[in-house]
Amino acid sequence: MSVRTLPLVFINLGGEMLYILDQRLRAQNTSEDNSEKVLNDIVGTMFSKAFMDELLKPQQLYSHRTMKTVLTRLAHASIMRLNPASMDRLYELMIMAFKYQVFLCPRPKDLLLISYNHMDAIRELVKDTPAIVNQVDETNRKIIEVYASLSEGEFQLLRQTLLIFFQDMHIRVALFLKNQVQNPNGRFVLSTSGPVPHGIDVPGLIKTFDIKGREVRRSEFPTGGSYTSPIREGCFELHGDRVIRLGMNMYTMNHPEETHISKAPSVKYIWVSIGGTDNGWTDYMCTLVFSASSYLCKTFVLQTDGTPNLLAKEELNLLARLMGSMKAKELPKAETGFRINLFTTDREEEEAGASGGAEEALCEVINIQAMQDEQAATELARIAGEFAEEKERPEHPVSSSKGDDLLAMMDDL
Repeated sequence: MSVRTLPLVFINLGGEMLYILDQRLRAQNTSEDNSEKVLNDIVGTMFSKAFMDELLKPQQLYSHRTMKTVLTRLAHASIMRLNPASMDRLYELMIMAFKYQVFLCPRPKDLLLISYNHMDAIRELVKDTPAIVNQVDETNRKIIEVYASLSEGEFQLLRQTLLIFFQDMHIRVALFLKNQVQNPNGRFVLSTSGPVPHGIDVPGLIKTFDIKGREVRRSEFPTGGSYTSPIREGCFELHGDRVIRLGMNMYTMNHPEETHISKAPSVKYIWVSIGGTDNGWTDYMCTLVFSASSYLCKTFVLQTDGTPNLLAKEELNLLARLMGSMKAKELPKAETGFRINLFTTDREEEEAGASGGAEEALCEVINIQAMQDEQAATELARIAGEFAEEKERPEHPVSSSKGDDLLAMMDDL
């Protein structure tokens, strides 16, 4: 397995995570200040010098469990919070997006172009913060320095390591299913047409040469596809045209049918008074906005004939009590925490979390109790003590699991 795979996995998965979070922040109508702070904090932590220096050291690729823990810590580097169900969904989307890009990558070396596309898009997300842009540029220079000298065989080994990492991951993604690039069983559809990789001839022609190297015969064979000549090679420098579009933000496209809101009566804004005049509260304008990641919403029904609706009044009073009693988690005065839901509704998120707990509950727990007499127990304890005294403790204890150093470093940032 390649020992140079981890940095590319982290950068590409981190880039996909930023794409999704940016899309959810926009869909959730989060203020520009909060959105900018979330993205800046995550990118600043992701591309910090100490963290990247540790990440670029030759090392084995992490397991999915460790990688998910590192990315969860990265996602929570700001004031935003994701519950376990949403984080699970986020990780699945990140993994399947990067797997699709690796599958369609024209040649192993073009994995760098995919990574550069992610870094270019990340640089655009934080373009208003020069200090963080410099961090991204410095990391990009280090990636170029480390990977520019790798041979074609090393890039092929890197690609094989990625394919092993993605093995048995067949999670269905609605966007892929809609675009017909993924089958209902979760496997991707590979095209048999289009341009061939750079430096490769269009298949379908067999050339025969004699012992002197002269071409003596040509024959053709059906390829089963419609291939064209390769397009120009992408730029592997800090800035330039990457040519291939793999790794770019696929969530920026508008999908009206996915965000369509069923038509309601011609009421867009409802002016209501929360509470009574005795409390001195002013009127609030409640805008009925239904988004995929909205907070817990309440639908207020107003009668069209002008008569007061007692049920609506009780609901408003309940909302007033809730607003007066709910207290957010204590954070610095300048910061306000909020959460992002990766599911369509809060109910789906709760069901996803409950299903995870149900699966754990289905696992049968077997308690094994070993009975032994007191004399045998004393003798075993004495022998174990002798072994403990003779065993030398290492001067530098080895980390119990991969990624502990990176997690500790992220805590310090």
